[in-house]
Amino acid sequence: MYAPAGVKTSTDYPVPDAMKAWVLGDPGELSLREKPVPVPKKAEVLVRIDAVAICATDLEIIYHGPPALIRGGMPHNKNFTPGHEYMGTVVALGPGVDEYRIGQRVTVEIHAGCGQCKRCREGMYTACHNYGLNYGDVDKGHRANGFTTDGGFCEYQVNNINTLVAIPDAMSDEEATLVVTAGTAMYGLTELGGLVAGESVVVTGPGPIGLLGVAVAKALGAQPVILTGTRDNRLKIGRELGADHVVNVRSEDAVAAVRQLNGGKGVDYVLECSGAPNAVNEAVRMVNRGGKVCLAAFPHQETPRSCVTTSTSTASAAKARARPTAPKPS
Repeated sequence: MYAPAGVKTSTDYPVPDAMKAWVLGDPGELSLREKPVPVPKKAEVLVRIDAVAICATDLEIIYHGPPALIRGGMPHNKNFTPGHEYMGTVVALGPGVDEYRIGQRVTVEIHAGCGQCKRCREGMYTACHNYGLNYGDVDKGHRANGFTTDGGFCEYQVNNINTLVAIPDAMSDEEATLVVTAGTAMYGLTELGGLVAGESVVVTGPGPIGLLGVAVAKALGAQPVILTGTRDNRLKIGRELGADHVVNVRSEDAVAAVRQLNGGKGVDYVLECSGAPNAVNEAVRMVNRGGKVCLAAFPHQETPRSCVTTSTSTASAAKARARPTAPKPS
């Protein structure tokens, strides 16, 4: 039975020595294999995975590779387990860990920086310079589970204590898998954007991050919150999550509609979650002078940017998802 030296376990939560895990082979190929249960080190815990969501980025990794980066290259055929939106129960504590207890329910963040590079010392651990370079050598410190280190498509996974979020019993396992997705939107609006209650927000693209962006913006006091998209069923969900107005861009000009709904002027913030080809240009045209645009989506192609529009609106832009993207194979 699982009993690594220096690791605290409990008979109430027995852990096997081996586990089932999905392993990425060729592009688009996952196979169910047996792997050793990983061992938590200093400042780490072992999480029994109780639920895992499937993100569109997981599919990108499985079929194409990026933004996963294993030993500086593509993740295929390297015994790599993807999956990054998971939650579970703490079942073992690494040496010296007392911040969490065995049996505690947690959800997880992806990144734990190395703590040594320039970006980590600046607090920008999601942009760690050791991203993807230490697979199989986790002593370097950097982890991005499901991207540069094994992720959650398995039964157990190790997480740094800085990547854990304790969750209440009232929250379901399924809801808990989306906590960090909501955190992406919150980071864009608060840390990057500096949103103040009463300011106006447009969210473009009603995918999971966009819909949670609506909920977060409304919870933070934004007024109005406008959601744009192409699917009426998703826009309906946005309404239920707090959007004051919704705009179907297939039937309306998005920029004109936003300005009309906001008293004839641009908004303070745009949270761009669609990745549509012209989304950046439209976002810049939606904000007022000095407004802010946060990019929370991955465009699939290079997008020409209107420098005239940008300089006229004096908007600023930031990126909420700081995962480096490796080139796709030709």
